[in-house]
Amino acid sequence: MSLISKLKGDKVVWFVVLALSFFSFLPIFSASSNFGINFIFSNLFKHVAIIIIGILIMYTTHLIDYKYLKGLSKIILPLIIILLIFTAFQGNEIEGANASRWINIPLIGISFQPSALASIFLLIYISNFLSKNINKKLDFKSSFVPLWLPILLVVMLILPSNFSTALMIFFMVLTILFLGQYPFKYISSIILAGIFIASLFVLLAKNYPDLVPNRIDTWANRIENYINPNLSESGYQINRAKAAIANGSLFGVGAGKSSMKYILPQSTSDFIFSIVTEEYGFVVAILILFLYLILLFRIIIISYKSTSIFGKLIALSVGLPVVFQAFINMGVAVQLIPVTGQPLPLISMGGTSIWTTFLAFGILLSVSSKKTIGEAEHKSNDLKIYG
Repeated sequence: MSLISKLKGDKVVWFVVLALSFFSFLPIFSASSNFGINFIFSNLFKHVAIIIIGILIMYTTHLIDYKYLKGLSKIILPLIIILLIFTAFQGNEIEGANASRWINIPLIGISFQPSALASIFLLIYISNFLSKNINKKLDFKSSFVPLWLPILLVVMLILPSNFSTALMIFFMVLTILFLGQYPFKYISSIILAGIFIASLFVLLAKNYPDLVPNRIDTWANRIENYINPNLSESGYQINRAKAAIANGSLFGVGAGKSSMKYILPQSTSDFIFSIVTEEYGFVVAILILFLYLILLFRIIIISYKSTSIFGKLIALSVGLPVVFQAFINMGVAVQLIPVTGQPLPLISMGGTSIWTTFLAFGILLSVSSKKTIGEAEHKSNDLKIYG
């Protein structure tokens, strides 16, 4: 009880995050077995260490007043943009496709994906901008440099090597802008401009692949395989994923007894939900979905109860992308959407992506722990974003 009493913030969020994290040890242990006995334990120990560090990140972050993120985002976001530029121009390729997503940190042997941090701090930066200008009549021209320029830089730098992440960040940016009462006519214009720019990028990438390193062929194959997964061998992943889910039936084949883990690529990351469903059945799969829905509900409640505009927006900014990513991962496994390469938060094997997820929940818990804190200048407007 003394340990629980030291945990600040929403206890339901604490419970769900820890429950999903600790549960992940089982499918990671099982899915790693297709790499050999030695890899099983090294993979599991690595994952356990990453989760423990992640929990420490969440605990430390939730003790810090979230209002300090206002100034911090202005410092960190430019640094992240510089890292994205460096990452984008590394020239890493896999089978001719742009694979410049990671930065290898010397000496310690850890790969760092700047796009994970970019998503969090870009949305925090936007939340700060909107909270400061909630009573002002914003126009596109005056907000282009302080608001849209960082958005365009982040999205365009991530787009060539990771379309799904860039699209998800852009969608979440538009969502927060809409909730933050940014003029809808400008949001509509940006959506149309985004479609035009994306189309232009595809045309340039198709006709001048050496000029614009990209993964166009990979994206096109994923869409074709979504429409007809039997077209080619590249539909192999989704067919094996669906077979794993079908094998699981209602109660599963049993812990560690998955047969598809030996032949399903990315069984510890992108398609781990299929392995979970095969081993533990439809019942546990629905329970996991329900836990993410509980997180979504608590994110909305925490945002609604926050006494400042910044608190409301930042709770949505750090919380919604995690739940949205979870729905995408599960949607891919059952072929509701094309393959995206997005891991299942808190369950899939990972490194910096897991730590940024824990960082996001630490910030959310910080917001939820401030029961009576609110910036005086925004108190009269604290319910505006909910109409």
